[in-house]
Amino acid sequence: MMMLMAPEHYSVVQYPTITSSTASQGFVHESRHNLQLRGLVVLLISKAAGPSGLDTACQNDDMVSGIYSCQRSLAEITELIHTALLVHRGIVNLNELQSSDGPLKDMQFGNKIAILSGDFLLANACNGLALLQNSKVVELLASALMDLVQGVYHENSTSAKEKAITDDIGISTWKEQTFLSHCALLAKSCQAAMELARHGAEVQGTAFRYGKHVAMSHKIHSDLQPFIKEKASESATFNLNSAPVVLHQEFLGRDLWMKQIREAQEKGRLDYAKLRETIKAGKGVTSAIDLCRYHGNKALAALESFPPSEARSALENIVFAVTRFS
Repeated sequence: MMMLMAPEHYSVVQYPTITSSTASQGFVHESRHNLQLRGLVVLLISKAAGPSGLDTACQNDDMVSGIYSCQRSLAEITELIHTALLVHRGIVNLNELQSSDGPLKDMQFGNKIAILSGDFLLANACNGLALLQNSKVVELLASALMDLVQGVYHENSTSAKEKAITDDIGISTWKEQTFLSHCALLAKSCQAAMELARHGAEVQGTAFRYGKHVAMSHKIHSDLQPFIKEKASESATFNLNSAPVVLHQEFLGRDLWMKQIREAQEKGRLDYAKLRETIKAGKGVTSAIDLCRYHGNKALAALESFPPSEARSALENIVFAVTRFS
């Protein structure tokens, strides 16, 4: 039987000491090292902005290393929501299972555990939000959760008309969907951190823009890895609705892109190695790199309104880490 901790005893992560070298410690260089990125950014931007003119920013009004305790709680809540979504996305579509995938009962049990575990994490996040006693912060995080659900729905939906394995979308639509599924939580959490410190609308907007653009850069950087890694496995798959592929399709046109898909299929299976080389020969990869750097520059521009500090340098280093392709 799975044992669950009481909400008041739950803590999702222990964050490292915040210094300007934080971004070089492996938190954002590779996908397996970015589990704490969202909460870390919330803490860093809280410290970079500092307190507002009002000293009653939080109900406890205690500050450690330039960060209010309520902002630390917000960082944990952000990670809880993100982790809950990851757990829920681990649910298996039973209709797509084959006999070689294992007993159906095991998969059904795994789905139930994923649903219960994700719901438990979300319940703890909601409890933590209530304890912050700030209705605007609750509204921001609730809207972020709604955006996440809507974004995942768009990602999982396919073109029923063509029954294709890639969506017929342009880069503008891809950006809209990516904001919902990958950027909204961080952007609105950064804004919420400023609200907890009683900063005005201008500072909140600045924090929102940084969170949005750094998250977009991070997503594009992740999408680019199968196409720029020197040691990428020839048999490794990649998302056919990722940024480089969407840009590649936009340059070619839908008809020619679907022709390339058919040419890369052998015996009903897609030859990802062949398709990867086809995409790399086009303009999609270089355009995705340019787009990643564009959003990185937007994130850096947002930081210019904050005073120079070690926390601001760490936020800049995070941008540099997700826009470097050497």
